[in-house]
Amino acid sequence: MSTLTAAWTTFCVPTHSGRGCYDLAMEKTATSGKPTIILVHGAFGDASHWRHIIPPLHQKAYRVFAVQNPLTSLSDDIEQTRKLVAAQEGPTLLVGHAYGCAVITGAGLAPNVVGVVYLAGPALDEGESLKSLLAGWAPPPGFSHVRQDQYGFLTIDPERFHETFCHDLADKTESLVWALTQKPTAARCFEEQSGAPAWKVKPSWYQISGEDQLIRTETEEWMAKRLNARKTIALQTSHASVATHPDAIVQLIEEASSLE
Repeated sequence: MSTLTAAWTTFCVPTHSGRGCYDLAMEKTATSGKPTIILVHGAFGDASHWRHIIPPLHQKAYRVFAVQNPLTSLSDDIEQTRKLVAAQEGPTLLVGHAYGCAVITGAGLAPNVVGVVYLAGPALDEGESLKSLLAGWAPPPGFSHVRQDQYGFLTIDPERFHETFCHDLADKTESLVWALTQKPTAARCFEEQSGAPAWKVKPSWYQISGEDQLIRTETEEWMAKRLNARKTIALQTSHASVATHPDAIVQLIEEASSLE
């Protein structure tokens, strides 16, 4: 990939010793030859789910951002992600986790997106919804712990969150915080049909979770084959691969970022 001329804003703010300038993206050179990485979170949470992924990518001199999606509809989330993609002035790699994979499938059609990385999530085709896609298999066991409120928003029963979302996450405090700070997700996010998919025209990568309780492993395997991913990795982990296997996820993102 050719050298990028990445641009970002540096803010100068008062300090005790005068004025200090802080680069909001990173302190590394702008001509690193690396794409900007945009991370797209899934349902029931927010961009803080990427806390194990952002620091190592930043340390490796990547310009990285995590979008905060409203989770009010698939089209709303795609539009929010598109805005962040459009703000970048060079090649951009989209990385989606879980439901966020449906979002990058739509947002990835932007001309500056050079690839899409799917982490244990739905790689939808045109006309499919997550609901219709998953109907081709027996319901994942974790679905029985999802609750819908009177306003049409979904959450996972907090008492069953750990076993449903991240049963192998060693940090029980993190699991507890995730459970009690869930972002309710509109049911329409799973019902809305996808448009033309980015994976048909952009290089793609896929990570399968072998112990996923919210999307069946065989469904993920089938999706990885359908999109003809450049590389597929399988991890014996829960839905929360971004927290349980951050090193493997960062390595996959790095490989996708080095596409010539």
